[in-house]
Amino acid sequence: MSSLPLLTLMMLVPLVAAVVVALLPAGAAYVKHISLAASLLTLVLAIAAWAGYDTSSTARFQLTETHPWIPQFGVSYAVGVDGMALALIVMATILTPVVLLAAWNDVPEGGRRENAYFALILVLETFMVGVFAATDVFLFYVFFEAMLIPVYFLIGLYGGSRRQYAAVKFLLFSLAGGLVMLVAVIALYFHGPGGSEGFLLTKLTGAVTGGATAQRLMFLGFFVAFAVKAPMWPVHTWLPDAATEAKPGVAVLLVGVLDKVGTFGMIRFCLQLFPEASKWATPTVIVLAVISIVYGALLAIGQTDMMRLIAFTSVSHFGFIVLGIFALTSTAGAGSILYMINHGFSTAGLFLIAGFLVARRGSKRIPDFGGWQRVTPVLAGTFLVAGLSGLALPGMGSFVSEILVIVGTFEKYRVAAVLAATGTVLAALYILLMYQRTMTGPKPDLAVEVADLGWREKFVVIPVIASFLFLGFYPKPVLNLISSTVTTTLHDVGVTDPTPTVAVSGSAQ
Repeated sequence: MSSLPLLTLMMLVPLVAAVVVALLPAGAAYVKHISLAASLLTLVLAIAAWAGYDTSSTARFQLTETHPWIPQFGVSYAVGVDGMALALIVMATILTPVVLLAAWNDVPEGGRRENAYFALILVLETFMVGVFAATDVFLFYVFFEAMLIPVYFLIGLYGGSRRQYAAVKFLLFSLAGGLVMLVAVIALYFHGPGGSEGFLLTKLTGAVTGGATAQRLMFLGFFVAFAVKAPMWPVHTWLPDAATEAKPGVAVLLVGVLDKVGTFGMIRFCLQLFPEASKWATPTVIVLAVISIVYGALLAIGQTDMMRLIAFTSVSHFGFIVLGIFALTSTAGAGSILYMINHGFSTAGLFLIAGFLVARRGSKRIPDFGGWQRVTPVLAGTFLVAGLSGLALPGMGSFVSEILVIVGTFEKYRVAAVLAATGTVLAALYILLMYQRTMTGPKPDLAVEVADLGWREKFVVIPVIASFLFLGFYPKPVLNLISSTVTTTLHDVGVTDPTPTVAVSGSAQ
């Protein structure tokens, strides 16, 4: 199994299926089935990659493939994974079939539009796997920018009434960040070892020259692009519009997977390639992360649009992830990577179940609901569980990751950890208030009878809820998988965990 190019196959399967789906007759009945089958096959390949991953290995990357692409410019087709990348790829390949199943009736008019819709989701899956698997900086940049294309069309062609505005705003923010990063990518080649494989991460790590000023400028070039993608305050404003106007399934892939490229990139490139610049920028980044946590939570509390509220919760949660990354402790680092996984599943639950609710009511406005637990008790119950995961209730995966981030940050930055902890309290407010306003109260007077969750919708919800319950009670498999990434990153940056302070007993006797 290890001899198979699993990572390349994980990109080819959905890409080939996308071409097939796009070329099928308009509105063919098996368009959806082919798309779902391809995504499930990709998931099987991802599980095989996890099964073949050796957590005891000291190699930086496993399942590697390296082939010359543009050797004159030092560019290679090089892919491989460490524990962090593999965990994110598995999460993406789990969420894609879930999203496809949830999107079964997203294009009711059918025809060529339906073919294109499912083909774009499959193309997006190819790019998601590629961006996490790339071990060549230029190849990463290609995937980083290529992801914009399917997302732009998925929002601009299939979104809500303000879809064109949201799609253009998303594109402009992302392109601006990407252009800044391109300058840094080019500079990185000239300040690295160069040669026909000059963009390989294995050759660049620990070998970037140019002095403190040059490294800080390159760090900023990468960090700005990743902060936009993450999204961090104050470059977050594209997210609420994009997530609100997109179809719920597209919002899941956008917020649950694509935005993780930002925090993934901070670890893979900012910390590992520019260690001194990372330590220089840490105080500022921590301040921005804390602001994101509190600001996102406060804005979420005041929202009347359900989808917009969920989007603002992600601004707050990404603040926790960035805080854990730049706290530069093993506990916070493990918590931040685990948070990426848990947030993906929690956000999927909230967006998809809220989407089912909105489809039944025909409105996203929270004041238009009330008493729906008396109409759709199963939907209300699953919405509550997803919400409890979003507020990091003990027993949910998000609780484990949030506690690790706060405790790990407290080891070095106590004030930041205390301020960040207020985000947990605010999360309880915006989640429970949303549930109270939509689900409790007298039975609503509806013009037509509304059905509870059907079998297809239950098959969408069950794996998502099972994932954050499993990670809440047994996060060990993922923590074991990502531990080597945390250790390697701290070593690259040149930091160690603070030595615990031990009180001397007996002096008071």
